[in-house]
Formats: sequence, C-alpha cells, structure tokens
Amino acid sequence: MLRRLATILVVILAGAPLASPAPAQTPAQPPAAAPAPAQSAKCGPDHAILYKKAATLLDTAEKKLNKGYTAEAKAMAKEAKSLFAILQSECGQEQRERALTEQEAQQEAINQKLSADEMAQVERLEKSAAEKIKKAQPLEATQPEAYKKLMSEVKTESDLAQKRSVKAMIYALRNQQMIFRYLGK
Repeated sequence: MLRRLATILVVILAGAPLASPAPAQTPAQPPAAAPAPAQSAKCGPDHAILYKKAATLLDTAEKKLNKGYTAEAKAMAKEAKSLFAILQSECGQEQRERALTEQEAQQEAINQKLSADEMAQVERLEKSAAEKIKKAQPLEATQPEAYKKLMSEVKTESDLAQKRSVKAMIYALRNQQMIFRYLGK
C-alpha cells in the first residue's frame, strides 16, 4: 500500500516540474533556443491563425483551471505553449523589433511576478508533501488512521501544487500572448 501511494505521489509530483513555465522573452532578448531557422521577412496569415488558436487555448485553459479541471487545463496550456514556441521561432525577428508599450512592460512584469509567486508556492507545497510522506511511512503499520490522514493531506497538497503550476504557466504564457498580439489584429 505504501509503495503504491509513494509511486502515485512521485508521478503526481514529477508532473509539476514539467509544467514549469519558460521564462518570458522580452523584445530585447534573443530566443533561448539554438540558432533559429531561416525566417521569412514577414509573419503571414498562418501565423495569425496560430496566434488566435494559442490565445483561445490559453483563455480556455484558464477557465478550465478555475472550474477545477487541472489536467485538461494543463494539456491546453502546453498546447498553447508549443504554438507560442512556433511563433517565437518563426516570427521572433518581428517580435524583437517591436517595442513594448509602457503598459505592456508593466503587465509583463506583473505576469512574471505572479508566475514566480505561484512557482514558489508549488515548491513549498511539494516540500511539505514530501515531509508528510516521510512522517507517514513509519505510521502505516502502527497508526493507520494517522497514516491515512497524512496521506490525504499529501494528496491535497499535491493537487494544489499541480493547479498552481498550471496557473504559473498561464501567467508566463500571457506575456507571450501580449508580445504576439500584433498578429491578431
């Protein structure tokens, strides 16, 4: 029983770091990826479609997360992240040439802070859950009720960590959405 719960917890906790948001790229920063492929002179209508799809996915992911559908929200946020990565690689030059307005720069800073705050909470929750697992292990045979209570708390904290991790990803992706907003016009 303990091994099964520990395995489940490891799988749950292993998913949280996978959802960590990539640092948002500002116009002054080059993409963190390897050398970009040859870029077209202008982003075309296909890129506008990708942007709109990514923005819609992001909005839907946030709604799903707020309704408690964490796994679905995570999948949508990951898909939006991959679409923004395509835009970054193919339209990165135009994006770097476009200066952010003062309001956009402020919003970017706010989103970065919110994302960092969420990730700090994720780390705190994961650490707490790991400590409770260690505390629960010796109680499994001797105090099953205390063991069940601790493992219930571990599951609750793990679920909350997952939700906050997805929320952090959404905040980070909001910056990408703002940066590439010109494609949606």
